[in-house]
Amino acid sequence: MNDENVVERVCLLALMKKETDETLKDVQNMLVETGMFDMKECKVVFKMLKSEQYISEDGALTMKGVMEAKLAEEMFRQS
Repeated sequence: MNDENVVERVCLLALMKKETDETLKDVQNMLVETGMFDMKECKVVFKMLKSEQYISEDGALTMKGVMEAKLAEEMFRQS
């Protein structure tokens, strides 16, 4: 993932920071409510993240996803 993938990184970070009782759908709704994108765009991004194995089929972050989310967190802290 390169530096231009801010939207994808925000999604991974949101998944990493979600509460234990929140679902993937809850995270998607929260991101849509921020106005970052609409639900259709959100689903496309999450589908891509799944296909690239950042998110598992059950909606959890894979190890690859966790590593990328932590990089995103550092990137946003430095901004």
